[in-house]
Amino acid sequence: MGDDADPTDIRSLALSAADAVDAYAYTQENPGEAVLRVTPPFHGRMRARIHVYRRDDTELTGAVHVDPATVIEDEVVADYPSLETALEDADSDATERLRKRHAEAVEEWRSRARESIVDAVALGTDDGPHPVEVKRVG
Repeated sequence: MGDDADPTDIRSLALSAADAVDAYAYTQENPGEAVLRVTPPFHGRMRARIHVYRRDDTELTGAVHVDPATVIEDEVVADYPSLETALEDADSDATERLRKRHAEAVEEWRSRARESIVDAVALGTDDGPHPVEVKRVG
C-alpha cells in the first residue's frame, strides 16, 4: 500500500454517536462484531462508520477498526445492562418481563451513551497507539 495507507496521517475521526452506540450494543447482543471502520486512503480528518463483520479483513483492506467501547466513556460502557445475568436467576414466567425490562434499560443506556462520547482515542497501528481527536457528526 502507498503513502496514503498510513493511519498515523489521521488527526481526527468524525463519527456519529449513534453509530458508536449501535456498534457497541450490537456486539453485546449478537454474534459477530461491530466496529467503527476507517478505510484508506488516510488523511487528516477521517469518517469512521459502523461496520459489522465475522471475519477481520484489515490485513487485506488496510482499514483501521476502532472498538466502539473506546469512544464511549468507561463508566457508561460498564453500565451496559446484561440480559444474561438477569435471565440466569429467572423462572420461565419471569423471562418475558425481564426481556421487556432489559429492552427498556438498553434504550435508556443508549440515550446516556450517545451523550458520553470521548474527545480523543488511540488508534491501533503497526507503530503502536496513535492518538486522534474525536469529532461528533450528526
